[in-house]
Amino acid sequence: MANEDLVPILTKSDSIEQEKVIPTTDEMMEKGLGRFGWVEFMQCILVSFAMFFDAQQSFITIYTDDYPTWHCTNSTLCSSDSNICKIPKSSWSWDGPVHKTIISQWSLECASSFITGLPQSSFFIGCLFGSFLLATLADTSLGRKNMLVMSCLSMSIFSILVVFSTNVWIYSAFKFVIGFLRSTIGTVVLVLLTEKVSTEWRFTVGIVEYFCFTLGYMSLPGIAYVNRFNSWKTVYVWASVPAICYSIVAYIFVTESPRWLLMQGRTQEAMAMLNGVSSVENGDDLTVSLIEAPVNKQKASIFKLYSSIAELFGRGWALKRMVAIMVLGIGIGMVYFGMPLAVGNLGFDIYLAVVFNGLMEIPSCVATYFLENRQRKPSILVFSVASGICCIMCVVVGSGIQGLRVGLAMTSFFSACTAYNVFLIYIIELFPTSVRNTTTSLVRQAIVFGNIFSPFLISAGRKNDIFSYGVFGVVIMLSCITLLGLPETRGLALCDTMDQQEKKDDMSV
Repeated sequence: MANEDLVPILTKSDSIEQEKVIPTTDEMMEKGLGRFGWVEFMQCILVSFAMFFDAQQSFITIYTDDYPTWHCTNSTLCSSDSNICKIPKSSWSWDGPVHKTIISQWSLECASSFITGLPQSSFFIGCLFGSFLLATLADTSLGRKNMLVMSCLSMSIFSILVVFSTNVWIYSAFKFVIGFLRSTIGTVVLVLLTEKVSTEWRFTVGIVEYFCFTLGYMSLPGIAYVNRFNSWKTVYVWASVPAICYSIVAYIFVTESPRWLLMQGRTQEAMAMLNGVSSVENGDDLTVSLIEAPVNKQKASIFKLYSSIAELFGRGWALKRMVAIMVLGIGIGMVYFGMPLAVGNLGFDIYLAVVFNGLMEIPSCVATYFLENRQRKPSILVFSVASGICCIMCVVVGSGIQGLRVGLAMTSFFSACTAYNVFLIYIIELFPTSVRNTTTSLVRQAIVFGNIFSPFLISAGRKNDIFSYGVFGVVIMLSCITLLGLPETRGLALCDTMDQQEKKDDMSV
């Protein structure tokens, strides 16, 4: 393409003609985004904080859908070893208020694994449909920023409306809608962050996102503990109101991705943004380079909203790459989301268990930072296999040695977190700007698809760990086989178009 060639510009100095070379668009984009000061850092924090609320909605059912403890009220008909489904209701009582969780409020203590796992499974099904139907809007008509604000705001509103649920079926329907609306948050945050900075800072800002997600997850025990004598509905309100306030702030202060603006033909906006963070001496070159950049402007018609999917799957190399990365995502994602949701099966204090799990994400972020200069594929492989082995060891150890079992579960989650963090950066580096949001969303759909079954496995795992921890371990290790067909991306600059990506891949072979 024209913008990829070195274009000579003749200038005269002291009657001597000298040749000046205008760098390529990728090079000028890297220079324009090269500076990383306090303004850029605050932008990254503001964008990343959406993950705080995303984490709350992803794991809030740990407390709202928990199976509460109970005690006997009639010692002649009941004992601590009794099955409450086989003794009179009048002979036992819940330890806390009846409205503490949906299990106690709607008398689901004897319901099947399908019923008790349905709400969270509906949430993941909503995520699956939402990722498919909303993903390309961030690549085409809405853009990264508007998609982020819209998703976070609508998710929070419906999270408040969930308090009007009167039974598990209505509650599951609300969970589906919440999952549908929040489905693009993680994708848009990651894409927007990485497109706002140069290659040098790409890994660092990714860690900021993971850290905000960790903070959101760790905030849940505090919210749940404060409301331990209140209804589960109060927990949803506490998690939703701050998210609505955040959405308003983000709409005002978050700036759009310069790469997306450029691909949409909004060159003047991209120039204004990049010239603001680039050096004066590069300003003219940057302007010329951006003016000659390729345009991928899409009309917001129903027929063109999914053009990025057609562009992606129209090339054989991209299709093979997508299938491999989606399979890998199923394995890693199942453990990453499944282990925190399964903490209730450990027989440990549910507040401390979530705190300990959350604390594992902090060293995971540190480990991810030190893996910045390491190859992506070996890093993902080592931590994925380690996580799988620890999962299987949880089954072998059983409930006999609780301390060891909890330690293995935490180690498995730490390994899965680290693999997941590197994996998300790896996805960004595999595909160009024109389809980056779409490909990341498709991979997240694969992750969500695997997690649709997790609530049912976790519910069945209350009786036998092999259905939860055993399945998690086997799936994540088998999924790593797909790494053999994927390229290494460490240290490579991001591409903007499919042609650029294909050319770069050919040169690296």
